[in-house]
Order: sequence, then C-alpha cells, then structure tokens
Amino acid sequence: MYKNNLFTAILLAGGKGLRMGDGLPKQFRPLLGQPLARYSFDFFNKCSEIDEIIVVCEPCYQPIFQGAGKPLSFALPGLRRQDSVYNGLIASSEKAHYICVHDAARPFIEETAFADLLDKAISHGAAALAVPATNTIKRADRNQQVLQTLPRSECWELQTPQVIRRSLFFKAYAHAQRTGIETTDDLSLIEELGEPAVLVKSSTRNLKITTPIDWLLAEQICASN
Repeated sequence: MYKNNLFTAILLAGGKGLRMGDGLPKQFRPLLGQPLARYSFDFFNKCSEIDEIIVVCEPCYQPIFQGAGKPLSFALPGLRRQDSVYNGLIASSEKAHYICVHDAARPFIEETAFADLLDKAISHGAAALAVPATNTIKRADRNQQVLQTLPRSECWELQTPQVIRRSLFFKAYAHAQRTGIETTDDLSLIEELGEPAVLVKSSTRNLKITTPIDWLLAEQICASN
C-alpha cells in the first residue's frame, strides 16, 4: 500500500521545554545517555516507509541529528507550533505525498500503531494517533464554571504522529492564514476545512514528556526495553 506513496517526517524539536527546571530544552536532555529527540529521530531513520526527515530546531542543535541514512534537512522554529509545522512543510520535498508530524518529546512510537496510522492516512487523507479518554471531561468557561459534561465514550486524547496528505495540508494552511485560525494540533486544521480525519488507537506508552514525573516514567520504559 505504501509503494507508490512517499512520506516525509517532520520532527518538531524547537520548543523551549523548560519545565524540567535545568535550563536545557527537554527534547535535548539525555534520556539514558541519548538526547530525548534522538529516539523518535532514530525511529524515522530506521522506518522503511519514511523517505525524508525534516527536523525543526534551532541551528545550534542540528549536530545532534547527524548520521541519517536518508535525506535530512532542517527548518527553523516559528512563534507558534503551527508556524513551526508550516516551516517544516514548506521545506518538504514536492515529491512527498504525505506529511508525518511528530513531537520530539514523544520518544516511544509503537511500530504497529504507526503502520495502522499510515494506512488510515492513505485511506482518509488525514489521521492521528490517540487514546480514549479515561477521565470524565468537563467543558468550562474562563471562570471555571461548568458548561457541559462531554460523553466520555466520544472523547479522545490526541497524540502524535499525525499524518496528512501534503496537498491537503497546504490547502488547510492557506485556509488558516485567510481566516486567522490558531490550533495546537494538525488535525484541527483539517477539521476547519470540513475534510475527513480519523483517529487511530494508540497507547499511553506513547506519552509526551512534559514534567519530571513523566521523565521518571520514560526512564522506566527505557530500562524495561
């Protein structure tokens, strides 16, 4: 199914990520001897379905990503996440059919879920990994006044990677620029177009490392591998 489709992976490694408290962006802190961002970078480098890698990061961190066995290029971070993604998108090869966007703070991509994700993206145009919500979700206003209890069976926590057809991605960004839409994930841009997007069930192992507690959990996962 992948034979006639070319995939570009955009690895987002430009965030400040300073909540760990040591002044170094979390994506470059060593996790059991290796910079955190290298885990997902190495996954894409070894993945036969990925044809090109674009890392979005500050120039001073580019040497961390040397040694790729496939085409590698870099893009600069933007002010917002969606700006960083766009910088990576415009740096991607025109030959690419699909764009895979991933946060460098998620080091544990699972191969089975990723393969399913690519299948769904080819079938529907846009897909993302996600896990079913385990807690009751409330919608509230700015004063924390509860407005609505959302059906938990319909709620999912979004993850990355998120994979979108390249032509559709550009169309979505053009729409966002015209309308001033701001989003914190890529699938939302597709939703704004009214185009189909699907979720692919993942697991909590594909966690985003944000806090010191997350870091301890990541160390345990690495040690158990």
